[in-house]
Amino acid sequence: MSDLEDLADRLDAIAEEIAEASIAELKAALRRGEQKRPQLERTLSQAKRSIDKAAHLLRRAATGDDAAGNDGSDELD
Repeated sequence: MSDLEDLADRLDAIAEEIAEASIAELKAALRRGEQKRPQLERTLSQAKRSIDKAAHLLRRAATGDDAAGNDGSDELD
C-alpha cells in the first residue's frame, strides 16, 4: 500500500468519526426538541464531505489517475 493510500484510509476513518459525531448531534437536537437541523451538524457534514473529497483525490493520485492539472511534466515553474 502506498503512503497516499494509507493517508486516504486514515482520512476515511476520520470521516467516519465525524459522521458519528454528526448523528450524535442530530439525536441531541431531537432530544432538545429542536425543529431545525443544528448548525453544528451542518458544519460536521461539510467537514466530512471535504475529508471524503481529500481521500478520493489522494487515491486518484496514488493510482496515477491524477487528471486534475497533471500534464505529465515533472518541471516546476
